[in-house]
Amino acid sequence: MDLKTLLAPVQPDMQRVDELIRERLASEVALIDQIGAHIVSAGGKRLRPALVLLSAGALGVRGDRPALLAATIEFIHTATLLHDDVVDDSNLRRGRKTANALWGNEAAVLSGDFLYSRAFQLMVEAGRMPVMQVMADATNAIAEGEVLQLMNCGDPDVQVDRYLRVIELKTARLFEAACRVGALAAEASPEVVDTMGRYGHFLGMAFQLVDDVLDYVADAAVSGKALGTDLAEGKPTLPLIHARDNSDEVGRALVREAISSGGAGQLDAVLKLIESTQAIPYTRALADGYGRQAADAVRGLPESDHKSAMLALAQFNQVRGG
Repeated sequence: MDLKTLLAPVQPDMQRVDELIRERLASEVALIDQIGAHIVSAGGKRLRPALVLLSAGALGVRGDRPALLAATIEFIHTATLLHDDVVDDSNLRRGRKTANALWGNEAAVLSGDFLYSRAFQLMVEAGRMPVMQVMADATNAIAEGEVLQLMNCGDPDVQVDRYLRVIELKTARLFEAACRVGALAAEASPEVVDTMGRYGHFLGMAFQLVDDVLDYVADAAVSGKALGTDLAEGKPTLPLIHARDNSDEVGRALVREAISSGGAGQLDAVLKLIESTQAIPYTRALADGYGRQAADAVRGLPESDHKSAMLALAQFNQVRGG
């Protein structure tokens, strides 16, 4: 089953979300419109807004409010991507030129700021203080995660706990927020909101772990990202950390040097070390554990197509990229 089929229960609502994104991206500033059109046409999985709709739908609610909050989540996510690409000096995303490559860093950063502020306008429109609290906290956590990741870049001594903290802040918190605001849109009890939040948190952890695996094993034509991009940027992700910690002295020195210098030129040697230390199965096993925790969090919900999709999504994530 592919992702589109898996998310079939929310496809009609996702069409409304896409319409809202196009409507609310509009600006009287031509450059913002151009960058907005570039972002929308790039597509992407739209997984985070889909989580809002799945969470609300599993609790029996669909309609305008979940769609509005789903668009809000996508704006925040897209803003982080615009800023990430500037920080990482990335030229490609999803196989296309990034906004910063086309229009420059200044335009990309300021357009990201526009998306953040537009997201908060939509939150005000939703008219729910708990929603604003969740989203404000998540946005702050993402910023902390980005700074922590920046501090980790080029540091060969990063340990697993620091890496996991980065993906918790940078990725899992927005997944969690998406599921929480979906439950809030359904006016669920605090206990149910927490249940949805746990699902999103564990799914987000699993999702980022698999993404970090794919940086070393995925087909660039499929992923839209060159193999070893994280290594070239000096990012010590779990496959690298595991390879470093489970190698002999020569292997440890190789990984440490690659992280310190952004060793894209050493990619072949690093890939062999990752394979020999079983770093990919190790990382996937950790992702599997988080995926099971995500599924367990929502098993007690009433049966529905939306709940089934949430359970299937946790399983689907584990087999992405092979």
